Amino acid sequence: MLEELLASLIPNGTNSLNTRKIDRNIEMLKNHSWFMNIYDDEKYHSLFFGNRKVRMYLQNTYRVKRIIKKEHVQRKFIIFLNHQV
Repeated sequence: MLEELLASLIPNGTNSLNTRKIDRNIEMLKNHSWFMNIYDDEKYHSLFFGNRKVRMYLQNTYRVKRIIKKEHVQRKFIIFLNHQV
């Protein structure tokens, strides 16, 4: 976890996405009803698969765990998603 935190703070010069990690983080989020309401909404659903900014955001496990734990971070995440629609 410390490695992921440091990696998120220090750019490594690559813009590649780690699909396996993103999918794992989405699965973590899917254990929560508030996220499933968003995930199942047609308005947002395609963002989780085709929007690079959303996928980059969800690639960070530290950030995803904060989304899960903190309600105000969940609200910020929803605002972020609305900007991507």
